[in-house]
Amino acid sequence: MFPEFKFDPPESTDLSPKAPPLSSKEAERLEELWKRLIKPEERERLERLLLQRLKDKKSELRAMLEEMSGHWHYEDHFYRYYHGSFKVYSTQNTTEKAVQLLRELLPERKLNMAFEEIIREGTGKEFGAENEDAERTPRSILEAFAHAKFMIEMAVRYADLPEPPQKLPSGDAALLYLYDLR
Repeated sequence: MFPEFKFDPPESTDLSPKAPPLSSKEAERLEELWKRLIKPEERERLERLLLQRLKDKKSELRAMLEEMSGHWHYEDHFYRYYHGSFKVYSTQNTTEKAVQLLRELLPERKLNMAFEEIIREGTGKEFGAENEDAERTPRSILEAFAHAKFMIEMAVRYADLPEPPQKLPSGDAALLYLYDLR
């Protein structure tokens, strides 16, 4: 009734598809990610330390968020982009101040690699620099600003937690990812 089953494995036991070799940049990135892994006990200690520092620096964080949300740093910067004005480049100053404050919260940890890449691509730019992409550069500047503003906002929002939560709100989880604690 049923056909006879015969187990006849192929010669090679490795049936997984072969991935192309990593580029040197990808290999470096992977190596850096491995270096950043920490044990659960250390992660918990750093989460508690971060929460305490959020509480300690809450007034600075609020002031930074207020500055970043204000007319001259939020509305005007985006307006300058759509207007095609070189003044959008001044956004970098605010972004750099915000990122410095974020670094000060937990200097024991490097910031998330993806976040750092966004910040690197959107800061240190000079108007009229050679080989500059006139369309992409201002967008990168605003993208860096928006990510920095989001992290500052999450720092303010979750500074009042009584302790690190077990079930994380998305914003708190994003803030922990900033320090590669998740």
